[in-house]
Amino acid sequence: MEKILVTGANGQLGSELAIIAVKYPQHQWIFASRSQITLDDLNLLQMQLVELQPTIILNCGAYTAVDKAETEIELANVINHLAVEVIAKYSAKNKVRLIHVSTDYVFDGTSSVALDEEAPTKPINVYGDTKRLGELACLKENPDSIIIRTSWVYSKVGNNFVKTMQRLMQERESISVVNDQIGSPTYAADLAQTMIEIISSDEWTSGIYNYSNEGEISWYEFALAIKDIGGYNCKVNGIASSAYPTPAKRPSFSLLDKNKIKKVYGVDVPNYKASLKQMLAQL
Repeated sequence: MEKILVTGANGQLGSELAIIAVKYPQHQWIFASRSQITLDDLNLLQMQLVELQPTIILNCGAYTAVDKAETEIELANVINHLAVEVIAKYSAKNKVRLIHVSTDYVFDGTSSVALDEEAPTKPINVYGDTKRLGELACLKENPDSIIIRTSWVYSKVGNNFVKTMQRLMQERESISVVNDQIGSPTYAADLAQTMIEIISSDEWTSGIYNYSNEGEISWYEFALAIKDIGGYNCKVNGIASSAYPTPAKRPSFSLLDKNKIKKVYGVDVPNYKASLKQMLAQL
């Protein structure tokens, strides 16, 4: 029996893992809240890992407030970088399998083709910078770990683009959404299933992998899909990012190439519209 520790249990990915985990009762699951796994207190984190003694760690916990990170630099760095270093050291020392979740924000957005795992990284905001430092620490301290980069995550729980759009489309006659940031959304349930498939397989090939749903779209096109599937009457206007300034810059192109994870793990990657329909039906 594997003892699987999931950090960030109350987040989007952690919550979806908890739903799917019911189908895998052969494992002992520990869904750790912030009090059980304290990512912003490194000494306490070390003690908590020793106490829990997992055999697999799925590190879904992160500081994800992209704009807030521009001013809370130290806190973002502790959670996204230094805590990952602690977890990676522990997992290497105790031969624990580690999957760490990262982000498309490690890229600067200047590419025009889908980014594979070897594409050069150059974050343009604090969040992306701390997540990249976390990747580097993870690979250095535990070269046997797996890192999954994902993008535009949404789910049935928590705050995310899909739920915000749903609410606004019911409250307003028209909304404006940026049309010059290109990528692909990720339904957290799909990523959660992929992570479970990886730890359930006989294959453990370390390194970085990309995962998001299929499709190359802008946030504006994503909003149109939400409107269409949800049957809302709200008018959606496409605007330039320059018309909607935010404290943190966003990469204008961060579409992820998923060929590696498909090839190594035989992962089936659904189209974003199919997953969006599935999620909206569950709401």
